[in-house]
Amino acid sequence: MNYFRLAAAGVAMALASPSLPASAAEAVNLILNWTPTADHSPFYYAKAQGWYEKAGIDLTIESGKGSGVSSLKVGSGGSAFGIADLGTMLVSKSKGADVVALMSIYANTGQTFYWLKSYGVNGPKDFPSHKIGNPPGDASRVMWPAFAKAAGIAADSVNFVNVGPTAKIAALKGHSVDIISDFYNEHDRKVIEFGDDLGYVNWKDIGLNPYGNSLIVNGAYLAKNPKLAHDFVTVSQKAFAACVADVDPCLKALLDNASGLDKENQQRQWERIKYLMTDEFTTTKALGWIDGERMKKDYELVQTYLGMEKPFEVDTAFSTKMLDTAIKMDATKVTVKK
Repeated sequence: MNYFRLAAAGVAMALASPSLPASAAEAVNLILNWTPTADHSPFYYAKAQGWYEKAGIDLTIESGKGSGVSSLKVGSGGSAFGIADLGTMLVSKSKGADVVALMSIYANTGQTFYWLKSYGVNGPKDFPSHKIGNPPGDASRVMWPAFAKAAGIAADSVNFVNVGPTAKIAALKGHSVDIISDFYNEHDRKVIEFGDDLGYVNWKDIGLNPYGNSLIVNGAYLAKNPKLAHDFVTVSQKAFAACVADVDPCLKALLDNASGLDKENQQRQWERIKYLMTDEFTTTKALGWIDGERMKKDYELVQTYLGMEKPFEVDTAFSTKMLDTAIKMDATKVTVKK
């Protein structure tokens, strides 16, 4: 009799006690390629909406200092996930970094060089003997030999000057450099600043269109945590699709977490970003799709112009298995054309 009374009391206490979570969320770090801007807003939006938390992910978003830095940090296991230019990631992988790309963000390269015509530069053929300003870890500096060869100029014919990402326009305006590299999503800000004096060339214009910024993961982490990686990617896809549909709440989440950003500039950036996100694969296969044939071309580009310290099978550098094929890029939302 006492046994039944104790059991009943135990049940009553269990019902009266607050329920506890089955398991704590997994702490996950995402290192960005640079400081937060519009192209990172979907990650902040999904975090603010609690989508990562619901998937069991306690996400920390870390500012970056270039694709070279983010590739190496992810490749060494210092961060589970990261954002990096895919060409730069391939260079890092050839040097031993354990990295795998899971989702493209820029299906078209955002790499662009800008200059002022009044400085005597009218195109890549005029680059020799001029100063190019960008940070040391900038993807365009890492991949510069490829651009130089495609443009028909010597790789050592220019001088690079270290300029932080937020100081590029001021450096160009003050003539401490003659040319700057920047992402195409920042295009409108330069048009507003320099008007008709502005000259530019997107890498795609000279026949180089490698995949740009992409979501990457540490290979060992992926092997150990396939479900978490899948959930992280699909939540991120969902967030990018939501921001394509309506960017206002996404930019609010970004601005709530990053200081010093101008909302109108970020809105203009996002219109350019949607163009960079769009190609035949992201609109038909899945938002963020990485095509195997394009990856082979990117690998060959890096191999030809930069060389691979330790060659590897390109299929080991990316995976589309984590993508939700029901989520596709909506090309009807793209209003800006290059």
